[in-house]
Amino acid sequence: MGQLVAIVGRPNVGKSTLFNRLTQSRTAIVDPTAGTTRDRQYGKVDWNGREFSIVDTGGWVVNSDDIFEAEINKQVELAIEQADEILFVVDAMNGVTDLDDHVAEILRKSRKPVILVANKVDSNEWVYNVPEFYSLGLGDPYPVSAVNGYGTGDLLDEVVKKLPEKEDEDENLEDIPRFAIVGRPNAGKSSLINAFIGTERHIVTDIAGTTRDSIYTRYTKFGFDFYLVDTAGIRKKNKVNEDIEYYSVIRSIRSIEASDVCILMIDGTRGIEAQDVNIFSLIQRNKKGLVVVVNKWDLVEDKSTAAIKHYEATIRERFAPFTDFPVIFTSALTKQRIFKVLETALEVYANRKRTVPTNQLNTVLQEDIAAYPPPSNKGKFIKIKYITMLKGAQVPTFIFFCNLPQWVKEPYRRYLENKIREHWNFTGTPINVFMREK
Repeated sequence: MGQLVAIVGRPNVGKSTLFNRLTQSRTAIVDPTAGTTRDRQYGKVDWNGREFSIVDTGGWVVNSDDIFEAEINKQVELAIEQADEILFVVDAMNGVTDLDDHVAEILRKSRKPVILVANKVDSNEWVYNVPEFYSLGLGDPYPVSAVNGYGTGDLLDEVVKKLPEKEDEDENLEDIPRFAIVGRPNAGKSSLINAFIGTERHIVTDIAGTTRDSIYTRYTKFGFDFYLVDTAGIRKKNKVNEDIEYYSVIRSIRSIEASDVCILMIDGTRGIEAQDVNIFSLIQRNKKGLVVVVNKWDLVEDKSTAAIKHYEATIRERFAPFTDFPVIFTSALTKQRIFKVLETALEVYANRKRTVPTNQLNTVLQEDIAAYPPPSNKGKFIKIKYITMLKGAQVPTFIFFCNLPQWVKEPYRRYLENKIREHWNFTGTPINVFMREK
């Protein structure tokens, strides 16, 4: 399973700017107004072959009248509880503040690996302020500038060095599917799990995973055989409010990374919301299989075929460009079509494992390429000579060998992917299409 790094610190120290720099994105909103970051931001970082997940948290504030800041404080506490490593960001321009001392005290007690990041070292003069942060008792402060990238390479070297070594889960688990049920709060995840498991607890066995956060519940009823992926955090209901949105995201990250196929629950009475799209993006970034389940369908008044088609079209529109996934309308409460969910998840798992012989690929796809060849570039024509499917890849991966791979643009890659899906069943699973020179 992946490893999780959380960025914490008081407001307006540049946490979101650092998040954008490390993930090479502009996902997090950057604004000088304290407390701008309230929605959770999640990204992936790949540094020298090591990949890890990173979460941007809201700023830590105490004794404030802002109704959001009590929630932000809870989110920071949850990040500390759930993360494998913590980046504590401080402001080199302003020096140590009382709030920095407050956060540092909590981090010292957490016993988690902490890296102290002195941000806003935008010029050499601010380097001389950095030693002041030794007073926080968290080791060497790393001077960086999230704005221009200064020092971020050394910081990432240290992050990777302090991350716990990844263990191979497959050595401790049988080669059977792993399904994660994810979704925003109150979408019916717990109800669906309870509907699967029922009261006959002897049909399942809890197996602790190789990492502290993954728990695999084996399900062997009605001819099924798979693991339901859970997290240790789900069971700590006495420590957190189950409805905290950030906790839902943290939990989803852990579950998604440990799974093969994700069952994304959507509340049928509320429709698609931003949080559903966020969790879908987590599934996509992690290249996992997907089954979308519209729950609480028993409470929806209009159950006509036209309404179902409209609902399904809306879901695919919001999740575009990836639209080749199954959508099931169900009710965990009445157990309507719940076993259809499991059957479909198993089909998606089989699609992830599907292989296509090289001779078939070349025979079928070369006809499609001949019918619609890649556009020429500067008078030069791209010729795709050979196609093969990479063996042993985590997701179906297709290699197209051609003379000018750098000139094959995204629209044509999309065309090739659509043709692959048209000829072979890869519903629910992402596909990688790579161009290589031959």
